[in-house]
Amino acid sequence: MGADETDKELVSRVKQGDRTAFDLLFGRYQHKICSLVARHVRNPEEVEDVAQEAFIKAFRALPKFRGESAFYTWLYRIAINTAHNHQMAKSRRPPGTDIDVEDAQFMDGADRLIENESPEAAASRDELADAIDQAIAALPDDLRSALALREFEGLSYERIAAIMECPVGTVRSRIFRAREAVDRRIGHLLDR
Repeated sequence: MGADETDKELVSRVKQGDRTAFDLLFGRYQHKICSLVARHVRNPEEVEDVAQEAFIKAFRALPKFRGESAFYTWLYRIAINTAHNHQMAKSRRPPGTDIDVEDAQFMDGADRLIENESPEAAASRDELADAIDQAIAALPDDLRSALALREFEGLSYERIAAIMECPVGTVRSRIFRAREAVDRRIGHLLDR
């Protein structure tokens, strides 16, 4: 039995009131959804909350799931929408600036292992990583999603087309345009 057939069986069982079946679906897709959400929600502490919110929404909406697409495709859309809604709501809130001295040890980068590379190499690597993150974040949602599904999730063009509900040619075009945009933004760093 393939993954899609297994999902259909589990969805059917959930619709009949079997909560254990939903736990199995959750276990199967938890890491994928967290990875997906992490590409849209930059704060690592918020990623699990947003992913959990997506699963809650999916559980509540499951009785309306008609199975016209694969379960993961449907769940992916819910997760993307939840992440976008979270980011929109977050952008409306004033930024928090209350940081205690004791909390400084938990700030980004404090838990990194000591590395043996030179300070210059570390700075260049960090600069390039930041530039790539910024370039991807600056992409329009459709380009960023297509690129993330291909490069980070390793999905086929056909699967991406099903998830994004567009033709395969459009997916190829979006990924090409996304790669070009990222290359333009980081090219100067690679020329060094």
